Amino acid sequence: MSEHHLDDSRTHAFWDRDLPPRLTIEPGDTVIFETPEGTGQVTPETGPEVLAALVPELVHPLIGPVAVAGAEPGDLLVVEVESLTHHGWGWNGVIPGFGLLGAEFEQAYIHHYELDGERCLFADGIVIPYDPFCGVMGVAPAEAGRVDTGPPRRNAGNIDIRNLTPGSTLELPALVPGANFSCGDCHAAQGDGEVNGTGIETPMTVRLRFDLRPGEGGEALRFRVPAGRPLSRVEEGGWFATTATGPDLFVAAQDALRRMIDDHLVPERGLTRAEAYCLAGAAVDLKISEIVNEPNWIASAYLPEGIFVA
Repeated sequence: MSEHHLDDSRTHAFWDRDLPPRLTIEPGDTVIFETPEGTGQVTPETGPEVLAALVPELVHPLIGPVAVAGAEPGDLLVVEVESLTHHGWGWNGVIPGFGLLGAEFEQAYIHHYELDGERCLFADGIVIPYDPFCGVMGVAPAEAGRVDTGPPRRNAGNIDIRNLTPGSTLELPALVPGANFSCGDCHAAQGDGEVNGTGIETPMTVRLRFDLRPGEGGEALRFRVPAGRPLSRVEEGGWFATTATGPDLFVAAQDALRRMIDDHLVPERGLTRAEAYCLAGAAVDLKISEIVNEPNWIASAYLPEGIFVA
């Protein structure tokens, strides 16, 4: 078993089965990825004007591809997340027109975070626990041609599953010889749903271990969270939730989030609407609370009150 290192001198912001791998490894090997910030365009000094003029073709600068020797379509690629180390800063923001309530936010806004050990400092009195993961992890697609990284697909990609933290394991179907895995778009924390379109975006050093199970590939990504690992690191302080009911889960999710922002975070927590939208992206969990009693379903937005510290 060997250890390898990929720096950020070469990135790709697309998926393409014909993109040559930067590295070929053996099953059991470990790779350290130096991943840039998720847009490739933001620094700790960036102002909101950059978010108002993001270049889509630069978003999701990924590190890879990494080919696993012997992998063939129909095999299962197993990726163990060993560690993610931040570089001291992160951001999230309002990108006009983007996110669950994008049509309601026309002005760009950027919120910078200091990352201090296990803490993401939003503001005085608001601290989000560091709970890191890669927003984008995936393999090369089976189809020929270049495709963008925006939506998740069968090859996984822009999945933004916040529980893929250290200790978790992904199981991905290999779709091309070598599988050709890439990753990036790391987040220091995020609420379930990434409701404003951004987690706490940050460059990271990511350590992953790869294995291969021949002939066991499935139809889509699946993953494991280890025993004893809480699905939220904010276990103390309780939760406050808003809900919405209706026949359209997407609309209900919008309504539940809007009520969290307009009925609670702005009037009761003293945040501006842009700040509240950002905080929701970093910490509020969207949940399907009920989906069996037609014609109406219930979506809920959960706010961990433990992030509000004295």
